[in-house]
Amino acid sequence: MPIQPDLILAHRFPEIRHAYTARDAILYALGAGLGRDPVAPDDLLFLWEENLAVLPTFAVTLCTPGLWLRAPEFGIDFGKLVHAEQAATFHASLPAATATVGSARVALLADRGPGRGAVVALEREIRDAASGTLHCTLRQTLFLRGDGGFGGPPAPNPPSIVPERQPDIRAEFTVDPRAALIYRLSGDPNPLHIDPEAARRGGFDRPILHGLASYAIAGIAVSRASGFSPIRIAGLQCRFSDVVFPGDRLEFRIWRRDGAASFQGFVGDRKVLDQGLASFRDEA
Repeated sequence: MPIQPDLILAHRFPEIRHAYTARDAILYALGAGLGRDPVAPDDLLFLWEENLAVLPTFAVTLCTPGLWLRAPEFGIDFGKLVHAEQAATFHASLPAATATVGSARVALLADRGPGRGAVVALEREIRDAASGTLHCTLRQTLFLRGDGGFGGPPAPNPPSIVPERQPDIRAEFTVDPRAALIYRLSGDPNPLHIDPEAARRGGFDRPILHGLASYAIAGIAVSRASGFSPIRIAGLQCRFSDVVFPGDRLEFRIWRRDGAASFQGFVGDRKVLDQGLASFRDEA
């Protein structure tokens, strides 16, 4: 069955509640690559229950609608779906444990043309279930590689935010070979990240890293290279321009901005993250 754009645009999401504990926040930090040095105080801040701080990017894993596009009525070639872009604003720090509530809506369904796929964007809000405090607003963009040519509006093409000059900073981050196996425990069970056969059906020779794991890594690496603790991330966006595999060595090219940084990520000569922008709070 071909893609059903009307059903996708009309889809209404139920309110989703999600309680998490310190264990969940720590598991997320491990999936993002922290703890390689088990006594590094900057890592232990996010890994030890004693005065635990929560990575701001953990918010994007909360109250997720899950694999909703896998439902057969939408007509999506789910095996060819990949995470294309992620943007989020972090309004208030997450406590070590709490209950949250999330709302979601389909904000965009665009057509890149026959053989070129389609794009769907989901907007979400994450709030504290008791106080109503807004923790995060986010926009998740998915690339439906097998579903173009349905006659929808074209995908937007915003201008580049990466300067045309040499970067101010370069930073490296080696992805743990087990990263996808750990990160999937934070709520993304897509078999593309664990099942070799599912990866081959998706066009990859082995399971790939989650886009949101690359996103979390970018937040950590870019903030630290820019002189900030990851706890001070106020906003983070990037485009996933190519896949990252567990075990890859990421090089970040970073351009300083006032209270922020633009960035790209490379594996060798292959650009894997583009149009990145991290902004930082004056104080944690």
